[in-house]
Amino acid sequence: MNELSCDIGIGGMTCASCVSRVEKALSKVPGVSTATVNLATETARIHFAPAEHMEAKLRRAVRDAGYEPVA
Repeated sequence: MNELSCDIGIGGMTCASCVSRVEKALSKVPGVSTATVNLATETARIHFAPAEHMEAKLRRAVRDAGYEPVA
């Protein structure tokens, strides 16, 4: 099975602990293998197994962690 990836912009992060919180939230989404967040570019790169509505689940995880997913 091929792994997919996507990038999501994240608004509201201010420090390394924000990065850690978002990475942890994204990693808990079923099917996610890795989630790497970059504070300087305010983006997350997520690698995951193909699944229905995965991008919506990832955006919800960011929102639930207290940050705003950006287009």
